[in-house]
Amino acid sequence: MDNGRKPSRGASCPMSQEPAVWFPAIRVETGTDVFTERLAEGLRQRGLRAEITWLPRRAEYAPWTVSAPQAPAWANITHVNTWLRPRFWPRHLPIMATIHHAAHHPDARVYKGVARALYHGRWIAPNERRVLRRADQVVAVSQFVADTARQTLLDVPMQVIYNGVDIEVFRPGGERGRAGKPFRLLYVGGWKKMKGVDLLAPIMRELGDGFVLRYTGGSDPVADKLQMPPNMRDLGRLSGDAAVAAAMQDADALLFPSRSEGFGLVAAEAMASGLPVIATSGSSLTEVVDDGVTGLLCPQGDAQAFASAARALATDATRYARLSEAARRRVELRFSTQAMLDGYIHAYRACLP
Repeated sequence: MDNGRKPSRGASCPMSQEPAVWFPAIRVETGTDVFTERLAEGLRQRGLRAEITWLPRRAEYAPWTVSAPQAPAWANITHVNTWLRPRFWPRHLPIMATIHHAAHHPDARVYKGVARALYHGRWIAPNERRVLRRADQVVAVSQFVADTARQTLLDVPMQVIYNGVDIEVFRPGGERGRAGKPFRLLYVGGWKKMKGVDLLAPIMRELGDGFVLRYTGGSDPVADKLQMPPNMRDLGRLSGDAAVAAAMQDADALLFPSRSEGFGLVAAEAMASGLPVIATSGSSLTEVVDDGVTGLLCPQGDAQAFASAARALATDATRYARLSEAARRRVELRFSTQAMLDGYIHAYRACLP
């Protein structure tokens, strides 16, 4: 594959001993927004200057309708998502690019309509190749994303820096393993087939009495509710880390049958909250969840296997406690915000003269 790289523009950036990072970013109301906000805030807490300039959603699909913002005079690095068009970049600063998704993986095509497949293939993929070719540093949020990018976009050097979880916000709490009470499962995510939401009702029908699933739905799953068993309860849409953390502290395990994840931030947040994770054995989830240690991984699309995993956790208090403690430790060691900051600050410094 083409691995041509544009020479580093680092020599033209303002001289500075420490990174000063500008984030031009499109507000899309997904986990990429959370990533950008957490990273910028974490940099500021480390004493570094960091600022986000939010662009409207149409900057993704109609960039010519949005004026390119000016980079702040103090900035010496621009950090972008690989979906951002180069017209929004300053030309005088080195570029750090993070690739968040494995949208072009062959397994993902099954769950796209024709329009979305064309949009990703004809609009997003060519832009990502331009970004990967021009960026001074490229970061992927998982090894799965890095491997997919090399195979489907462009084979360029890139490092993996996992997304970070605020382990002070997401922490164990609440009463777990309540004798005589239903085992509380939680699903947090968009209502999309890619996320495995079509499996939730079959899993809960199989589990029956003694289990309850709280899920984030709101208006999206209205058509599906007629087929849902009574042990499924809609939490609506959760807004902000505090609301998600509170839902996790009021659960016993995360049920996450997603068929493809770039990183799997929800799984890491649940583990930080002391929840064993029942997830799909595939995509990046095998990097986040250590099967049999911090959770249980199941074959993709196998509702029976997910139900069996939930029963195994609910009926073995000793095993449950062991997985819960290990889940928290794994996030503290590998997926904390501080670990993410360490990785990015080191990468930023490599961009500076």
